[in-house]
Amino acid sequence: MIVTSARVPTTRRLAATLYGYAFLTDFILLYPLYVLLFADTGLSVGQISSLFVIWSAAGIVLEVPSGAWADAVSRRLLLTLAPLLPAAAFALWVLVPSYPAFAVGFVLWGAGGALRSGALEALVFTELDRLDATGRYARLMGRAKTAEILSVVAAMGLAGPVLALGGYRAVGAASFAACLLAAAVASRFPEHRTAGDVGPADDDGSDVNDPRWLASMRAGLAEARADRSVQTALLLVPAVAAIWGALEEYTPLLARDTGVAVERVPLLLMLVWAGATLGGLLIPLGERLTTRGYAALLVAAALALAAGALARHPAGFVLIGGAFGAFQLATVLADVRLQSRITGPSRATVTSAAGMATDLSIIAVYAGYGVVAALVGNPVAFAVAVVPYLMVALWLAAWRS
Repeated sequence: MIVTSARVPTTRRLAATLYGYAFLTDFILLYPLYVLLFADTGLSVGQISSLFVIWSAAGIVLEVPSGAWADAVSRRLLLTLAPLLPAAAFALWVLVPSYPAFAVGFVLWGAGGALRSGALEALVFTELDRLDATGRYARLMGRAKTAEILSVVAAMGLAGPVLALGGYRAVGAASFAACLLAAAVASRFPEHRTAGDVGPADDDGSDVNDPRWLASMRAGLAEARADRSVQTALLLVPAVAAIWGALEEYTPLLARDTGVAVERVPLLLMLVWAGATLGGLLIPLGERLTTRGYAALLVAAALALAAGALARHPAGFVLIGGAFGAFQLATVLADVRLQSRITGPSRATVTSAAGMATDLSIIAVYAGYGVVAALVGNPVAFAVAVVPYLMVALWLAAWRS
């Protein structure tokens, strides 16, 4: 059942709720410490890597079905449930630390991410559309990305002192509390959907006897296949988001390879985070880009990232931070392009399909990076990894022509 408010919400209420939700869902003090928790429990590097695979697999398997569920029921409901699953995971980790507990926790965390992915974008765009304010979508989502980054930075700063005061249980308790607060904030999202807005129409080719979520999933996937503009926009999301999203995990190794002392590595990483934050704030300028301008943005970001990595010097991280800012901007704009082209009621399903494609692409980048870095080192691996961006830019130029 879809619950509607008696009062018409404004974009201000939607924006405030979105920013608060984005901040709290990533305000997880366990982020910079959970690998240490695994190692201190006695897990080997191979076991830790297998946990990451479980995490990724859970998100990929559940991504599209959860999007269809969001289209069939209440998106606000799924956004409220999403933080509760990682909350249970973090409690499990610190109360009974063991490989089985970590594995179950990653399944829960992956499921929580899948519930949120697609549903959040669909709810925000649909509410803005109802208010005839879809032009504000890019700005809101860009600021939400900035809120996520700031929360991660804040969590990184607080994790050490909290760990020193109360150990892993205190860090886990703080992460648990942040998730509960995120769920409470999610319950304040405005959602005005009528029965006609939920699920696919009867003439979409789906069986009327199908469960509503299954019919929504079929309708969303059918729209992605049938509408070339939706298909193109859907493919652009993983093409832009996957590579830099995967490379982010290797920036500490790249920083160490510049020759700085280990304790100075976080300072270089702050440049990367600062760049990504700035990219989220530049959305109003990015909205003015033409297709050719967007392609030029990708080329400039790719060249800056390659040059910064190959410099093998701490100063190169200024270029790397700028590149990450440009990629953050390009990622939000790719989502804007996708949302503006979806016309059917299964918006969350189509968005989740883009999310699943991104997750699969990230895993491919992980595998390729590992091979290249083992052969020629991290700086060259970074430079090689950005080559697909040049191909995407050429594809956009050709598509425009």
